[in-house]
Amino acid sequence: VRTLLEGNFADPQEFLNVLNRTIYQNAQRMNTDKSMTLALLDYSQGKLQLSGQHEDVIIVRANGAVELLDTVDLGFPIALIDDISDFVSSTQVQLNSGDVVVLYTDGITEAININQEQYGLERLIDIVKLSYQCSTHEIKEAVINDVRQHIGTQKVYDDITLVVLKQI
Repeated sequence: VRTLLEGNFADPQEFLNVLNRTIYQNAQRMNTDKSMTLALLDYSQGKLQLSGQHEDVIIVRANGAVELLDTVDLGFPIALIDDISDFVSSTQVQLNSGDVVVLYTDGITEAININQEQYGLERLIDIVKLSYQCSTHEIKEAVINDVRQHIGTQKVYDDITLVVLKQI
């Protein structure tokens, strides 16, 4: 990804297509596919550009309003076909001071407890909304602590990845 950025790929659709072509043969050999969202942040302008299909993006505005950005129409699973340029699009989100963006993997929302109940998107949103006025570190810690509490002694089978951004 860093090499592509150094190559001045500023268009997220073109970037994802090149990335897809790069890993296509490897994924075919491994008989697997993956999905991903590419988020490019221009912090000084408060612009977040998103492309690619993965989990919903959670945005909590400075006034506490929650927005969910569905990424299903922004992309295509990576490495299913050689050229995905016809299936990838992008959207831009304007971030204002105090706005929070949360990117996560399904290892969080699908984490199960002893009763086989998933953590869920709603619970994730609730925790972020409770702590959105805190620092990004504190928001992240609140989510991770709540997920750990939910999981309890259950074994974790999926990755748990969380990125919290806050426009200052």
